[in-house]
Amino acid sequence: MGESHRVVHWIRRLSEIALIGWLALLFLIDVAVAMGLHTWPVWPNLLCGVVGVLAVLWRRTRLVSGFRVFLALSFCVTLVIQVTGGDGRPGFAEIGALLVLTVSGLRSIEPVRRAALFSLAAMVVLEFSAWRLRLAPQIVATAFALFVPWAFAAGAGAYLRFQLERRREAVAEVRRSERLELARELHDLVAHHITGIVVQAQAARVVAEQKPDAVAPALDAIAGAGADALTSMRRLVSVLRAEDEAARSPGSTLRDMRLLVERFSTGGPTVAFDIGAGIDDDTLPPEVLTTLHRVLQESLTNVRRHAPDAGWVEADLRPVGVPPGAVVLRVRNYGSASDGRFSRLGGGFGLVGMAERVEALGGRLTAGPTPEGAWEVVAECPLERPASAGGRRAPFPD
Repeated sequence: MGESHRVVHWIRRLSEIALIGWLALLFLIDVAVAMGLHTWPVWPNLLCGVVGVLAVLWRRTRLVSGFRVFLALSFCVTLVIQVTGGDGRPGFAEIGALLVLTVSGLRSIEPVRRAALFSLAAMVVLEFSAWRLRLAPQIVATAFALFVPWAFAAGAGAYLRFQLERRREAVAEVRRSERLELARELHDLVAHHITGIVVQAQAARVVAEQKPDAVAPALDAIAGAGADALTSMRRLVSVLRAEDEAARSPGSTLRDMRLLVERFSTGGPTVAFDIGAGIDDDTLPPEVLTTLHRVLQESLTNVRRHAPDAGWVEADLRPVGVPPGAVVLRVRNYGSASDGRFSRLGGGFGLVGMAERVEALGGRLTAGPTPEGAWEVVAECPLERPASAGGRRAPFPD
């Protein structure tokens, strides 16, 4: 997968270079025409061409402002030529830049209504530039000839916008499904914590009858369990409330992760899974354990789906620091050619869900190629929580 991402990166760069080269060639044609003719209206075409090329170069950072300035300049040049009665013609670089900006505007400008207005403005300015000619038959023929490429540019921009909206909807659906999964499993987490509190309270009552001095530690344990319950519930419910965050689901264990690896190894590449010293079910909060389980599951699924010829897979879970303040899960696959379909999609939606889960815990997730030629997914989740008086872990503030 790493090789395919590099190919896509270079294809994009070469496409940008080819686009700028095409506009530069059109500008050179405008220069040759201006030098061959002896009418002054052809010279403003060079100014429009320069501004148009600059607007295209800056379209990724200043699309709207550059588009606006370029449209105003082109319209004013046509208006001046009309008022003075000059005999000119639209510039080739000017036309090319307007078409490129039409595609980029329809694809990127938000909201879509504004993008459509810019596209229509580009069409009006493009058609109005035909009036730089003096003869009516030439004006009509030029206006029709300019409308055809604008229609193709508008269609290309609309199609790219449609694909972008489809991807956004798919990402939003992934996040909604994560929240629904959390909502289903939140009951299990609450039941787990409340059951522990009830059991400890019943035990404290029995102990109070026999050893009153032992009641205080039992109450401290109940208070700590209640604080842990509030911490987990507030963190998880805050994800349900957040519009742009994905959910996490509690309930997994390290044994579940080992079983997941074993099941994958029976039907796919061999997986070497190593858990570092000092990591067990007691040291990892339940939401961290389940998030790591989900990352491991999604990573192995992506190996099977997008790298079916992988030679082997390495997975390891390591603590960070002594005592550990975080834990890192690393999944790496070797010896596989990438699936081109995955690259054309621009990445899997599973990566979106994994990243949202990890970031919701305050961690981070990265995915990409390694210098050794493998594809690697790394998830780092913090373990520490803010401490209150008495050394107990306190819930996060509302």
